[in-house]
Amino acid sequence: MKQYALYQVDAFTDRLFHGNPAAVVPLSEWLTDCRMLQIAQENNLSETAYILEQAPGVYQIRWFSPVCEIDFCGHATLAAAFVVLKQQPQLPAVRFITQKVGQLTVERHSSGGFLMDFPARPPQWVDDIPDELLAGLSQAPRQVLRSDQAWFAIYDHCDQVLALKPDLELLKTLWPYDVVVTAPGYGFEQHQYDFISRYFWPANGGAEDPVTGSIHAGLAPYWGERLGKDQLSAYQASARGGTLQLTLQGDRVQVLGHAVLFMQGHLWVPH
Repeated sequence: MKQYALYQVDAFTDRLFHGNPAAVVPLSEWLTDCRMLQIAQENNLSETAYILEQAPGVYQIRWFSPVCEIDFCGHATLAAAFVVLKQQPQLPAVRFITQKVGQLTVERHSSGGFLMDFPARPPQWVDDIPDELLAGLSQAPRQVLRSDQAWFAIYDHCDQVLALKPDLELLKTLWPYDVVVTAPGYGFEQHQYDFISRYFWPANGGAEDPVTGSIHAGLAPYWGERLGKDQLSAYQASARGGTLQLTLQGDRVQVLGHAVLFMQGHLWVPH
């Protein structure tokens, strides 16, 4: 048996039991894909992030849900940066090398949070909208778009997003795409957010994700263009909920979030 450190971090929140929990496992060498998936299944969180140091402040990162490896995960990146930067207070930032979305930089922010730099991944117009998507949503959206990650269902009012009761079995058939539903923030919690969203991913991870950092790399360009703003405040309206501050900079999206440590321990894995 070999021992590894394990951290569980609540991301996109400054309060325990809110935001999106992620596990972080630092490695000295990669485990097999099968073993990393087994650990993610045992953790049973939205994602487990595995990080492998390449140089001071530079890490390779991979993310696994309990179902499969994920191309891009924002909240587990935030959790991993939280762990690295808390352990190495001399570092101003950490750089993650990914397999699918290039390099992601996370730096300390004066607010006490962490500023992540993501590639913009705006959704695009599509001609053919799957019947399963429309049937799987309990209310018809005003517009449907798609990115490399998910179908975007656009609604006129936040109450529509909050009231949705999707058919997850139908949405599961949309693999490899997930589904994000979104609406203007007007009318929600004293209008303090530019937009809200919810994220469903039954084919790739679970029913409803608490807070999905990666999808805001698509939501921010969409709402930024629609609202004529390059700085946006967003809320993901899951049961746990989470807040994100977003800045558009050309073909990049900066995502500001906080994180808190819930648990630190060890896991033991067979050789």
